[in-house]
Amino acid sequence: MDLKQLEYFVNVVDLGGFSRAARVLGVAQPAISRQVRGLEVELRQVLLLRNGRGALPTDAGKRLLEHARGILAQVDRARRDVDESKGAAVGKVVVGLPPTFARHLTVPFVRAFRRDYPRASLSIVEGLSSTIQEWLDVGRVDVGLVYNPSASPAIDVRILLEEPLCLIGPRKAAREPRTLRLRELPRFPLVIPNRPHAIRTLVETRLAALGLRPLIAMEIDAVPAILELVAEGYGHAVLSPRALHGSAQARRLHSRTIVQPQLKSALAIITSALRPSTPLSKAAVAMIEASAGPALAPS
Repeated sequence: MDLKQLEYFVNVVDLGGFSRAARVLGVAQPAISRQVRGLEVELRQVLLLRNGRGALPTDAGKRLLEHARGILAQVDRARRDVDESKGAAVGKVVVGLPPTFARHLTVPFVRAFRRDYPRASLSIVEGLSSTIQEWLDVGRVDVGLVYNPSASPAIDVRILLEEPLCLIGPRKAAREPRTLRLRELPRFPLVIPNRPHAIRTLVETRLAALGLRPLIAMEIDAVPAILELVAEGYGHAVLSPRALHGSAQARRLHSRTIVQPQLKSALAIITSALRPSTPLSKAAVAMIEASAGPALAPS
């Protein structure tokens, strides 16, 4: 197994076929086919299902894909780290942001990064907190901003703030309460992300301590879609009130702070404890803290 084989395999999967990968990589299609076939022979597994429209990964191919992405990212990170020993920060840093903060932080963060590190490359990916932590584990991101990171010796955690969680539901004409006791939460059908989303885990754990379980109406992993479904009356959501900031559905929704006890969500910056931080990734952490200031200020 070599890096070229892994690179070709990842590109075939990402681009959906050998011919597309050949065009993007500028390599003859038979050469890509030979490399991927050599990988299959070495692993004694069929990695791709070929058809007239392209290629799709098998179950074995999907497993290899995550490893391959991590390996290629690690090699790229090693090259960048060596380049940075020359002096000026160069190379690339990949930052993962959750949807509720991506729309607030992306522009000011990119501006600061381009101003201070014009020779370096920046990639920002958006995902739920559990997904970003998985990406950090396999090396697909260098720095992540996440809610309630799972305890792990593989990550370093820097808490930025804690904020209360709210029950968000459709706005009604009558005056509505501003708070909701936690033990009342099971009365409301929830539109909530799948496990192991941080808020889903927090809600289930805290209710279980009271001998209760949440009422799950739908499992949706996209915050904008959750808010739209709640606004249309399909259920309620448990989210930070920050999720409503800038949302097209904000005027149609009402939030009630969960109390007795209060549910709090921690926002944290995470980096790998197993890989050395580069000067560029350290700079990204500092810039996230500085750029997050206005977004984290009380509204």
